[in-house]
Amino acid sequence: MVKRFQQKRVNIAIFASGSGSNFEAIVKYIRKGEIKNASVKLLITDKKDAFVRQRAKKFGIKDFFIDPSKFTSRLSYEKRIFKILKSEGIDLIVLAGFMRILSPYLVKKYKNKILNIHPALLPAFKGTEAIRRAFKYGVKITGVTVHFVDEKVDHGPIILQEAIKIKPSDTLQILEQKIHKVEHRLYPLAIKLFIEKKLKIKGRKVEIINE
Repeated sequence: MVKRFQQKRVNIAIFASGSGSNFEAIVKYIRKGEIKNASVKLLITDKKDAFVRQRAKKFGIKDFFIDPSKFTSRLSYEKRIFKILKSEGIDLIVLAGFMRILSPYLVKKYKNKILNIHPALLPAFKGTEAIRRAFKYGVKITGVTVHFVDEKVDHGPIILQEAIKIKPSDTLQILEQKIHKVEHRLYPLAIKLFIEKKLKIKGRKVEIINE
C-alpha cells in the first residue's frame, strides 16, 4: 500500500497598519482554493484603529493589536511579536502596508520567510509615499514589486515586478487605483509561488521554478 504524504499546511501571519485591501485580496485568494495547504492564521497590527482589523473580524481571523508605545525598544516589541508567531505556529510573514521597519532580530528569525510589497519598481522610490513621489517626479512608468525582506529597507531579492504606464491624463488617485489593482493580483501570486516551493534565491536574484 502506497502512503500519500500531504504537504504541511503553511500558516501565514499578515502584518498591516492601514486599510488592509491587500490583506483581503490575499485571504480571498486562498479561500477560493487558489493556494493549497495554506491559511492566513492571524493579523498583526500596530494601529488600534486600523481598518484592516475590521476585515480580519469579517473573515474570522485572529487579530493581535500590539501597541509599540508599551515597549521600551523595537527589540522588545519584536520579541513580543515573535512569541506570538511561535505560539501560533507561523511559517510565513507577509507585510501588507505595515508601517514599521523590521529589525535584524525578526528578519533573522524568519530568514527568507518574510515577503513585502512595494508600490514602485524597486530600487526606484524606496520608502514611504512611493506612489506620490513617483507621480510628482514625472516618471512615465512605475509599478509594483514583491520581494523578500532582508535587513535593509525595500532591498531584499525581487520575486515579481509589473510595470504600469502613467498616462498624461492620470491623476494621483487614478494611479493609486491602478497600482492597487496590480497589487491585489501580484501579491497572492507571489505567495502561491512561495507556498509551492517554486522560488529559489541565488544571491540577489530569485529563480521561479517551473513557472
